[in-house]
This record gives sequence, C-alpha cells and structure tokens, in this order.
Amino acid sequence: MAVIECTLNGAPVRIEADEADVLLDVLRGRLGLFGARFGCGVGQCGACAVLVDGRSVAACQVEVGSLAGKSVTTLEGLGTPERPHPLQTAFLDLQAGQCGYCLSGILTSAKALLDRNPDPSRAEIAQALDWHLCRCGVHNRIMAAVALAARRMRESPTA
Repeated sequence: MAVIECTLNGAPVRIEADEADVLLDVLRGRLGLFGARFGCGVGQCGACAVLVDGRSVAACQVEVGSLAGKSVTTLEGLGTPERPHPLQTAFLDLQAGQCGYCLSGILTSAKALLDRNPDPSRAEIAQALDWHLCRCGVHNRIMAAVALAARRMRESPTA
C-alpha cells in the first residue's frame, strides 16, 4: 500500500492504495464516488471519463500511483444540486440524455473542452466527444446542450 496525495474535486486527499490500482475502482469502491461508470474497461467507451489536470481520461486505464500531485475532477466535482454547472443545466434543459449511463463521462469531457475553448464549433464539440459511446441516440441533443452551455458561460462568466 502507498499513500497518494492529490486534489480530488477541489479538495486535497490522501488515497491509500496500491499504486497499480485502477482509478475507477478506487473512486467507486473506496471513495464512494459513483459518477464515473464502468463501461468497457479498456478505455474506449468514455463512460468512466474524469479530468486529470483538466484533460479528459479513461479512469479505467489510469493507475492511482500516477496521480501524485495532480488534480482529478469527477462528475461530482462539476456542480452541486443547489448550484449545478452550466453544462448540467443545459443537459437538463434540452433533455440531452435518456438512460444517462454515458453522460457523466460526456459531461466531464465537455467541461475540459469548454475550459480550453469557450466558443467551440460544432465540429470541435464532435471531436472532443468522439470517443464517447452513447447507445440512446441523443447525439444531436448532446451537441446542442454543450453549445448552449458554452453560450451561457460566455454570456454570464460567473454561471
């Protein structure tokens, strides 16, 4: 066992785990954070996507030992029920999801996109979300929700 110190959803944490333990397992099994979901287990579906230092990564492929000194953001770190992130409200407003299984990964990847590009084109949104698999067929609503959140964030930076 090792102690890995990092920032998780804006707060410093000490994670006791084997350095080779998979981040997704640690988040769900030890830390009680269930936003990132197990999908394929090989980093191809995006259901487990989280942000590491602002970059969208597959948590099923990240060893916790690689996180020392880094910042990790999960779906739980995007907003609260009282003050949801603009992406979360846009997705709700446009009903951009059916089963919702893929949405936590999509939301975190969309946040990474909007953090680096506050005015993405449709093509840039599609490229950022390309690795996410959604079986419900709500891709057009998802794309529209990301664009709506971007517009709202530009119009009201404190949103």
